[in-house]
Amino acid sequence: MGEAAEKLSITMTSEMVREIRASVESGEYASTSEALRDAVRLWQRDRAEHAERLATIRARIARSVADPRPGLTLDEARKRLSAHHERTVAAHAKGGS
Repeated sequence: MGEAAEKLSITMTSEMVREIRASVESGEYASTSEALRDAVRLWQRDRAEHAERLATIRARIARSVADPRPGLTLDEARKRLSAHHERTVAAHAKGGS
């Protein structure tokens, strides 16, 4: 069965209230509570997705820091980037991707 409901008092801008009421009046939601619960679910999903992206970035950084291969000097990095750019421009000029 579902979790026990708890009543909450919130303050919102007039524009937010108008939009929620319009969604209820149009039949998109049965009540303002339903609309706000949906908004909270979307917020929770967004936070979870953000946390996953952050964990992925942190894992990549940790792998990079732990990588035993020698790092590149600034000059080597510039040369590699320049060569990659030249290959990309040439490929696009030929109609490639």
